[in-house]
Amino acid sequence: MATIYKLVAQRFPTLRFKLAQARIDETPEHYIQRTIFISALLAVAVTLILFSFTKSGWFLLAFPIIYVASFFYLFHYTDARIGKIQRNVSKEVVFAGRFLIIELESGVPMYTAFQNIAHNYEYVGKYFTEVLRRVDLGTPMEEAINEAVQLAPSDDLRRIFWQILNSLKTGSEISSALGSVIDQIVREQDIMVKEYGRKLNPMAMFYMMIAIIVPSLGTIMLLVLGTFISIRIGPLLLSLIIGLNVIVQLFFLVTIKSQRPPVEL
Repeated sequence: MATIYKLVAQRFPTLRFKLAQARIDETPEHYIQRTIFISALLAVAVTLILFSFTKSGWFLLAFPIIYVASFFYLFHYTDARIGKIQRNVSKEVVFAGRFLIIELESGVPMYTAFQNIAHNYEYVGKYFTEVLRRVDLGTPMEEAINEAVQLAPSDDLRRIFWQILNSLKTGSEISSALGSVIDQIVREQDIMVKEYGRKLNPMAMFYMMIAIIVPSLGTIMLLVLGTFISIRIGPLLLSLIIGLNVIVQLFFLVTIKSQRPPVEL
């Protein structure tokens, strides 16, 4: 079985890198093994639920489809986790960068400045903590920062580490160069916020029409028509309408939340 997991892991050469970025302390083989096992359990559970409702043999055909869909859904958990880390880091990166500039301009050594960032920022601080841990183990500061550049999931944080690394290699002043990078990140985040504001107007219009106007007026018209053509509208139909309306509203909420830029105002 271990050979099978290894062969499957070889089909995804970037998996090891994604696991490191997602901060999942597992080997690709173990991650594949766990994903296959959980997918099998999920497919069996869903298939049994379908069988309990249908009492027919077609559910056997649904099992491989459910299994494959479950596997790829769970397999891409790393991408979802990386995206979440990127959003959390992007909320702190500007404040952490400015904090680092103030520390360095105040004469604080870089190692101590990294320690202060690690203590004051929950998400960004983890990457500075890893740099310090490598330095404590004997890795040169430049090499430790270079490793952090490779594993940082956020482009903004990667640019900050790159600027620090370039300044260390060239011997130039870090504060001024880092300030230019922070200003550029702020301008890009400002553009993202403006674009998000422009997207909200049409989304709000669609939300008003599809999630509020159409269900309310549609239900009223259905009740009126039901009285004229003698159609009984029972609790089941009303429950179905309410359920669909809830699903539509949840869809809009998730869409709006996913479109929100990862900026802490």
